[in-house]
Amino acid sequence: MLAEKIKQKLQNKQPSIGTWMSMAHPSIAEILAMAGYDWVVVETEHTAIDVSETLRMIIAIEQRGSIPLVRLAGIDPIQAKAVLDSGAAGVIVPMVNNKADAELAVAMCKYPPMGIRGVGLARAQGYGVEFDDYVKRANKDSLVIVQIEHIDAVNNIEEILSVPGIDGTFIGPYDLSMSLGIPGQLSHPDVVKAKEKVLQAVLKKGLAAGIHFVQPATAVSDCEAAIKAGYTFVSMGTDILFLGDSARAMHADMHKLIG
Repeated sequence: MLAEKIKQKLQNKQPSIGTWMSMAHPSIAEILAMAGYDWVVVETEHTAIDVSETLRMIIAIEQRGSIPLVRLAGIDPIQAKAVLDSGAAGVIVPMVNNKADAELAVAMCKYPPMGIRGVGLARAQGYGVEFDDYVKRANKDSLVIVQIEHIDAVNNIEEILSVPGIDGTFIGPYDLSMSLGIPGQLSHPDVVKAKEKVLQAVLKKGLAAGIHFVQPATAVSDCEAAIKAGYTFVSMGTDILFLGDSARAMHADMHKLIG
């Protein structure tokens, strides 16, 4: 159970560092995994990546020594079941705004009696060969991170965190700023205040506080400050910006060279 490696770090208050991919190609998944990140998130909320493509990304990430996670498109039991059966070590669930959302987010990822996840034979269960061991450990070891990205979720954070089975939270700063009426203003005092309220509630509960620093150019410095503040589940960059930033920087350097 791959998620156990992440959970051990988080439980020991050690930072677990991952990255993000939005382009559905196994080579990209392998490149990111080989870069040494603890985990790679396959993005399905804001992309057209489907379940069959997610399966191929999961295999590529795992084979290159990283841990595959999936950000779901929504609070969707059908998609959650499919990606977990494909071998995802856990999921990030977007737009969890209240206790009922949180309860469903956990239930759809856990087998009965803890949840409602359907039982089948797929890649995660070793196509049947490892079924007994997988089912025995899945509820304990699968990672469930709920995304806090709306002011309603901030206001309901204590109720959300009271739901058993949640391993941590993940701040969605852009959606959070939108819900506050200040889209994209991530350093606005209202956004900062909301993030701090969530962080303190998560730390008090002893769960993992997660955050994503999307821009590669500032990710390391941002990450350093976040870890000092108490964040332990930290994502840095994303494939589209790794590629785009590098291509633009080289193009700009060449234009300086040739005048």
